[in-house]
Amino acid sequence: MSTGLSSMRALERQPDAPQDRLAALERIWRRFDDTETLLRRGGRVTEVSPTHYKVRGLSEVARLGDIVEQRGQAGTRRGEIVMIGSDEVVIAPFERSADAGIGDAVFRRGPLTVTPHASWRGRAIDALTRAIDGGPPLIRTDAAASGDGVTPGAMSRQRVGTAFMTGVRVIDIFTPLCFGQRLGIFAGSGVGKSTLLAMLAGAAFDTVVVALIGERGREVREFLEDTIGTESMAKTVAVVATSDESAMMRRRAPDTAMRVAEHFRDQGHRVLLVLDSITRFAHALREVATGTGEPPVARGYPASVFTDLPKLLERAGPGAEGKGSITAIISVLVDGDDHNDPVADSVRGILDGHVVLDRAIAEQGRYPPVNPLSSISRLANKAWSAEQRMLVTRLKSMISRFEDTRDIRLLGAYQGGADAALDIAVRQVPLIYEALTQSPKDRASADPFADLARHLKGKQNADPAD
Repeated sequence: MSTGLSSMRALERQPDAPQDRLAALERIWRRFDDTETLLRRGGRVTEVSPTHYKVRGLSEVARLGDIVEQRGQAGTRRGEIVMIGSDEVVIAPFERSADAGIGDAVFRRGPLTVTPHASWRGRAIDALTRAIDGGPPLIRTDAAASGDGVTPGAMSRQRVGTAFMTGVRVIDIFTPLCFGQRLGIFAGSGVGKSTLLAMLAGAAFDTVVVALIGERGREVREFLEDTIGTESMAKTVAVVATSDESAMMRRRAPDTAMRVAEHFRDQGHRVLLVLDSITRFAHALREVATGTGEPPVARGYPASVFTDLPKLLERAGPGAEGKGSITAIISVLVDGDDHNDPVADSVRGILDGHVVLDRAIAEQGRYPPVNPLSSISRLANKAWSAEQRMLVTRLKSMISRFEDTRDIRLLGAYQGGADAALDIAVRQVPLIYEALTQSPKDRASADPFADLARHLKGKQNADPAD
């Protein structure tokens, strides 16, 4: 800084070339201002906990969500500002633990920028957009050209109305999907959410973005290479934050995935966003919020969790006129198989439909273990024809009658001929269940209603007594 002041005084003493001296003075003053600003944006660590640390000296310039660099004995580490006080700011590190030391220097670096590029398809990255697949360095789009990813306003969005086939018979019949829809898959642990998610990542989309939040580290490669498959992976961007990573990485990953999806949506792509799971994202939100002292309001979840969930999920959906769309398939891990869990209940009210995976159905060996009576698509009427709507209504009525009388039939109290509708349900529903069974290795169904009709007809011809 003293060098800059001496240079200014030397220029001020020169009598000739006033315009050149003025321009040089302006450059030096600008450099002086930049140096002063850099010094103002530095701070020192004053308190360290296992998941957070506090910094004094950044309060005046800090903004929530800003990225900071902490320089200590372990090297340079990054974190995010999660709370601002009058004298101190609270920072959650991106590393697995806060290894900061008292007095370490911390510098503000501004908000995190995500600048996706077409070459990201086929790659796996972390929440900070760093490649984790051992491939070449990522090419990044110019920040100005990448777009701002702003969520379209309610009146500027396209209307949803174009259906597509997932190839999964039970989904296409009972809960059909449209481009730009947001569907939740609700299930307890180990019921088959991830397998069903991979089956839905079909060929109907230009780009697929997969966000694996809180997954087991050993399962990431298996999911991407085996479940997603080489062909689908070529158009897939995977954003990974495993369960052993910090809460900030698990909190950041869905936002990064959404920004990547928004980039390709603005390029006119039909994007499929697969997020597994939103519950682990909520757990990360809870961990960060409670670390800042926010009190819990519902089963240990602070109020900010239920503010951040719609902020994220509302960004998916149809884009503005002339743009593409983001179709979101959201996995919801139901804690303790309680479908009235606060996170499940909140997410169900935001999404455009939900598919319920039933543990009892999985135990019977029927996969995907979808409960058609509990599952619903709010946009199904845009996908069904009038005849299909009537057929699905009859199928649900038949399945409901069959399930409601299961205990009576197991006790041997059922006798054929007393109820014609029940007799039909007893004969037909097991065949329907058989037709809906499908594994990831099975051929995708191009016409699920025709497949169901052929299966029922074939079984009836094989057994004339029916």
